[in-house]
Amino acid sequence: MSVTVFTLTKDVKMVLITESLTFPEQLTHLVFSRNDEIPCRPGLLWYLESGIVRTVTWNEEDAIVTLGYWGVGDVVGQPLSGLSPYRMECLTSVETTSIPAQHWHHFLDGIRAHSRQSEELFSIVRSERIYTRLDKLLIWLGKKFGRSVPQGTLIDLRLTHQHIAESIGTTRVTVTKLLKELEEEGKILRQQRYYILLH
Repeated sequence: MSVTVFTLTKDVKMVLITESLTFPEQLTHLVFSRNDEIPCRPGLLWYLESGIVRTVTWNEEDAIVTLGYWGVGDVVGQPLSGLSPYRMECLTSVETTSIPAQHWHHFLDGIRAHSRQSEELFSIVRSERIYTRLDKLLIWLGKKFGRSVPQGTLIDLRLTHQHIAESIGTTRVTVTKLLKELEEEGKILRQQRYYILLH
């Protein structure tokens, strides 16, 4: 397999695989840096090989609404949402492979998982109490992005209080207050910009 790397911008490189192990055509691999946006293309999905992506839209008040958090093995893209506006933000450095429509059938497991995870997050946001939304979101993030540490499960994802607020439909100030409550109750431990779900 031969690989050719093209620099598109200072932070974005395109890697062309001239012989694919799965498909006869060339597949395009892109590397993005933290805070980059993955481009939205009609008829194109993205398979995440590494890193973490957040998908968002805006409501009528121009407030950001988080649609999901996605990691290794997930499939993302506007065709799975249908919402406009729609944005895919890289929360870490990310490696992706583009999936043209004619190959979507090879990624049905990832597409089904996308739907399932979207429904899980929707059910969290529909919890009546904001405290419950936050608690459930942290547990969900721990299952998806967590790794075991002596104290419990470290959520291996740096999220700002604003990111969390946009995920559960509240304000940054409320999130800060409730995170302190969870710490005082012994449910979580803050370690720099990471959170540990305690045993």
